Amino acid sequence: MVHASMRAIGPVEGRAEGLIEALEDSIGQDGTLLVTLGAHDPLSWVNLRPESERRQLLAGSPPFHHLRTPADPDVGVLAEVFRRLHGTIVSDHPEGRFGARGRLAADLMSGAPWNDYYGPGSPLERLVENRGKILRLGAEMGTVTALHYAEYRATVPNKRRVKRLRMVEGQGGTQLREIECLDDSDGIVDYPGEDYFAVILRAYLDAGRASTGTVGKAASELIDAADIVEFGVMWMNEHLAATGTNRIKPESG
Repeated sequence: MVHASMRAIGPVEGRAEGLIEALEDSIGQDGTLLVTLGAHDPLSWVNLRPESERRQLLAGSPPFHHLRTPADPDVGVLAEVFRRLHGTIVSDHPEGRFGARGRLAADLMSGAPWNDYYGPGSPLERLVENRGKILRLGAEMGTVTALHYAEYRATVPNKRRVKRLRMVEGQGGTQLREIECLDDSDGIVDYPGEDYFAVILRAYLDAGRASTGTVGKAASELIDAADIVEFGVMWMNEHLAATGTNRIKPESG
């Protein structure tokens, strides 16, 4: 699983496509690449409005299509280039969308759950089960998507959940669909200060549990996915257990 900042890496022959080619050369024909894509959603603000207003606000809006909708710009340039490459298999979820290339791509993408899309049955769980690695190339400290799977594994009480509506285009036409999951935007509980994903990663790196080096100009880490998930579960159980307060995130407004 790759998280990369092209800006941090610096000049690369072939730009993002060149980086993907280099990664594929590195893992070989038996390897698999996994990237978080998300989805560009100019109406994401609607799901911050009270639930009673959302259906009307989304009525007639352009739907998400898993093959045509661009990646979320917040996850970086590499994700959109990866999505568009011939041979990339893309999952069909408007919130937890991934792309994969290589031997296990279809297995990682198939049958992902609609609700709790980062939890059991998700590509993240399959990454862990297949003894995958996470390669961070100059990515921000809060960028370890696999820790969302740790949020499902952690025994933190009163985990905050959210409900979202998305207009989705599929084989049956355009539908307005509801999604319910742990809060993967503001955290499963309130935590003071820095994003707790960044705090967990910093503690993990300080413990010497990752291989570190430089790729281009970027400080980079190679991390065992199962190991950081277990580390994240233990950290959350210790530091988040006393802070949980809500089950369903209250309506805004």
